[in-house]
Order: sequence, then structure tokens, then C-alpha cells
Amino acid sequence: MSLPELFILAVGLSMDAFAVAVCKGLSLQKMEWRHGLLAGLYFGGFQAAMPFLGYLLGVRFQAAIASVDHWIAMILLGLIGVNMVKEALSPEEEGTDPSFAFCAMLPLAVATSIDALAVGVTFAFLKVRILPAVAFIGATTFVLSAAGVRVGHVFGSRYKARAELAGGLILIGMGIKILLEHTILG
Repeated sequence: MSLPELFILAVGLSMDAFAVAVCKGLSLQKMEWRHGLLAGLYFGGFQAAMPFLGYLLGVRFQAAIASVDHWIAMILLGLIGVNMVKEALSPEEEGTDPSFAFCAMLPLAVATSIDALAVGVTFAFLKVRILPAVAFIGATTFVLSAAGVRVGHVFGSRYKARAELAGGLILIGMGIKILLEHTILG
């Protein structure tokens, strides 16, 4: 996986965290630098840890499913992307707790990084250098989440749905690209 492809994937994975960070920013009465830092640490940390865990799981089963790994990657990325698009287009608006306490942030960090676990499984099949990849994904998510808190505080909720929609479309596109590379183009 090339650096531009990894960057696109990292941005796509970060969009859920960015959207939640925007909501956190919306809920703040007063914005402090620590809010962005905490959001970045929680979301970036989990976005780095989950693909690593997924990679470890994928490596264990790689030999057994090597002949269909590209299909698995396309299906996982496609499903994650479709779910993000569906959430972006949903008229339901979610309320967000303004707290940055551990008990408030942990479930959000886990929920926004579940898709990264599935991506980590695909990394095992694609033979990605996992440590640089997860560090890059974590750093990208850190920056976007920290910025998301600020964006939410300043601009409001009008960008949340667009961020989720863009992230979903990016992941669907990456899944299709992987499938094409291993079937038609491969």
C-alpha cells in the first residue's frame, strides 16, 4: 500500500472520529486546548490500536483464506463504508455529552474505531507494514479529531454529515480498488 493510499484510508477511517469530535465541540460552552488534545488522544489511540489488533487476528488466519482475501477486504471496507454513508444520510441527530471524562470518551473511542479493526484484518492479507501504518492512521486521526473539536465549537453541526459521507465513500472506493487490483488488474 502506497503512502497516498494509506493517507486516503487514514482520512476515511478518521471521519467517524472527526464527526464525533465535531459533536463534542458543539456541546462545549467554552473551548480549551485540552479538549482537542483529549479527543485526539482517545480517538487517535484507538484508531491506531484497533487495526493492530485486527492485523494480529488476520495474520493467524491468512494462510487459510489467502485465495479470497481480496473479496474479504472489499466486503469489509464496503460494509463499513455503506454504514458510514447510511449514518451520514440519516435524519436522526445524536446528542453528545460535553464531558471528556474517561467514562464518556472510552465508549466513543471504541465505537468510532471498530471499523479500523476490520481494516486491520485486511492489512494482514495485503501484507502492509503494520507499525508505520497504524502510527500514520493514529496520527491522522489525532490531528483530525483535535481539529474536529475546534470545528464543532466554531462552525456547528453542518459538517458532521459531510465528513461521515466522505469517509464512507472513501472506504467503499478503497474496497473496490483492492478487489479490482486482485481480480481484473492483477
